[in-house]
Amino acid sequence: MIEIRMHGRGGQGAVVACKILASALYKEGKYAQSFPAFGVERRGAPVMAYTRIDTEPIRLRCEIYEPDHLVILDPTLIGSIPVTAGLKPRGTILVNSDQDADALGLEEGNFVTAVIDAASIAVKHHLGSKAIPIVNTAILGAFARFTGVVGIDAIVEAIRESAPARKAENVAATMEAYNSLREAAKR
Repeated sequence: MIEIRMHGRGGQGAVVACKILASALYKEGKYAQSFPAFGVERRGAPVMAYTRIDTEPIRLRCEIYEPDHLVILDPTLIGSIPVTAGLKPRGTILVNSDQDADALGLEEGNFVTAVIDAASIAVKHHLGSKAIPIVNTAILGAFARFTGVVGIDAIVEAIRESAPARKAENVAATMEAYNSLREAAKR
């Protein structure tokens, strides 16, 4: 089983990203499960969303405590909450940021980090506002490229089928992030 945990703030699209990711994985013939974890405050408050992937039916119904992959939609959460807690050895961390991986303040560990400026990509494609860009589909494009867990074609198909709005803009943001992800650094 592969487990993914996303950290973000309400309004950035973590819950929808996990839903789209699960749909894409299902299209590829895998079993997938996605679900959110947040309190009563949603807009701007820290949220987590989870996706599980397997080749067999998934019967687990709990939060993900030891993810294989982390996705951090809001880099201000680094240092505020223990975002890397439980990350498996040789796990991956994908961060939405305009800074280099070394400038993010992630503790040293046995993982690989990549950075994509998903916020700028989202703003460019009119997804959300400059103050609160909706980075979910851009981050999914980068995630597909960085991890190889899911194919970009399945992500695009899932966006076209289940993105709640602005499907063309979301696909464009996904493809731009997929094609522009370059930085990966061992930490």
